[in-house]
Amino acid sequence: MPPVLKPKHSKVDGLAFLGLSLARKSDRGHPESVTHQIAFDLNDVIDRSYEYLQSTNDDGWLVGGGEPRPPKSYKLPAKDSAHVEIMRIGTYNPEWGGIREEEIIEVMKSGKILIPQIEVLPTEVVANGDTPPELEIRFDMPYGPDFVDLTVTLPPNWQLRFIHNQLFKHFYNPSRFCPGAFHSTIVRKAEFRSQKHEDAYFSMCAAVLKKWQLAGPRPLNASPVDGKSGIWLFADRTRPTHFFPPNFLPPYNTEEKRQIILSYLTEEWDEKTLSWKKAQYPEKPVEKKQQEAAAGIGIWFSWNK
Repeated sequence: MPPVLKPKHSKVDGLAFLGLSLARKSDRGHPESVTHQIAFDLNDVIDRSYEYLQSTNDDGWLVGGGEPRPPKSYKLPAKDSAHVEIMRIGTYNPEWGGIREEEIIEVMKSGKILIPQIEVLPTEVVANGDTPPELEIRFDMPYGPDFVDLTVTLPPNWQLRFIHNQLFKHFYNPSRFCPGAFHSTIVRKAEFRSQKHEDAYFSMCAAVLKKWQLAGPRPLNASPVDGKSGIWLFADRTRPTHFFPPNFLPPYNTEEKRQIILSYLTEEWDEKTLSWKKAQYPEKPVEKKQQEAAAGIGIWFSWNK
C-alpha cells in the first residue's frame, strides 16, 4: 500500500494530485498532445527507435509528445502525460480519504500556499526498483541549502520541497502521500536488449543531462514570453485541469524571503513513521564550494560531473 497518511481511513485509491506538467507537443508523438513547457525536450532521453530497449509495456512512451498512432507506433496511442507529482490527493471524495476539488482550488487561489516561480533541472535518469523497471527522470536537490549564509544561491529544485512541505502541513486528508522522489516516469516495464545496450542508453542520458545542467534550472513556460511557471491540479496524469501561477515571486535573496524558504526546508516527511523529521541533505561538493568562493556568486553547473 502507498504510504498514505491514514491507511485505515483511505478507503478508495485515486489519481488526483498537485504537481508540475512537463507535457510538450512533438511531431514524433501523439497529435493531440499539448505544450506546457519548452525548457526540456524529453525526446532526448527516450528510445523511440528501440535501439537500446527491446520492449516496454503497452503504454509505450509517456513523455516527449506521448505515444503516436499507427503507422508510427502500434502501442496504445496516448497524449504526452509528463508530470512530476508533488502531493497525491487521491480522490475528490472526503469519505474515501480525499479532498473536495473545490476546497483544493480555494486554498491554492487564496495565497495560503506560497508558489514560487518554478525553475527546475533534471538531475538523473534512473531505473526504479520494479521488475522490469520503470525509467524515471529525477528532479532531486543535489545538496542542501545554506542555513547560515543567506546570500548563497539556493540549490536546484528547491521549489519542489518548498511547495511539498507547505502542502503536507496544510492538507491532512487520509489518502495524502507523495510517490517517492520527485520524478517523471518515462516508460514502464523497460527491458533492455543487453547489459551493453542498457549501459549505452544511460550514457546517452548522462550526456543530455550534462547539456541541461550547463544551462542551469529553467522555468516551465509554454512559450518564450510566458512568465507563469507554476503548478497544476490533475484529475489524473492525463488530465491537468487547473493551473495556479506563482504568487511568491523572485528575487529570493532578500532576508525576509530567504527566511520563509528556509523555514520549510528544515524538515522532511518520513514515509515510514508518517511524521516530520529534520531534513538530511547531501553534502555540497567541494568543487562547487570553491567555484562559489572564487566567483563570489551562486552560478553552478558542475555538481554532477
